[in-house]
Amino acid sequence: MNIKAIITDYGGVLVKMVDETPRHRLAEKVGVPLKEIYRLIFDTDSAIQATLGEITCDQHWENVRAALKVPSPELPAFIRQFWSADGLNIVMINALRSLRSNYKVGLLSNAADDLRSVLVDRWKIDGLFDDMVISAEVHLAKPDRRIYQQACERLDVLPNEAVFIDDMRENVEGARQAGLHAIQYQNDEQVLTDIRNYIEER
Repeated sequence: MNIKAIITDYGGVLVKMVDETPRHRLAEKVGVPLKEIYRLIFDTDSAIQATLGEITCDQHWENVRAALKVPSPELPAFIRQFWSADGLNIVMINALRSLRSNYKVGLLSNAADDLRSVLVDRWKIDGLFDDMVISAEVHLAKPDRRIYQQACERLDVLPNEAVFIDDMRENVEGARQAGLHAIQYQNDEQVLTDIRNYIEER
């Protein structure tokens, strides 16, 4: 097995929720169950449109704001507080840094049009990747096989030369159907062991 690239998801792998408290406080403040806030942000037509680049991230957040009846001036603070629950997964970041000396490293994420600036300005990890494929920028989203193919083409590797990591089963299955080797993220130790197994089968 000749692995040449490691391609990873963003949310749930490189960045994970570390403290849900800020989000619970938001839910209390707006008087809406946290589950409903999650639905509005991640699982509505507006969210899908933002993921596919059909509307901007700002337009999506305006839709969320209107649904929650958050006053417009308070929206930036609402967004900051919501995302403050997340933190970098340093174990995975360091692992990818070490792998990059011998393998191409790519990002493949279903995300709105603000992700690239988040990677640059907030997390400062854009330099970790040889290429980044963000769904809103290419108007395709996992598990559409075309987005996996595009990620491989942009890294100049064949699908069977790439290992893809994602926390969602449907995205892992999509990668396999597109011809990539794929790992479902459960925890750091499991993923690093699985990557090692793929690499050592060369």
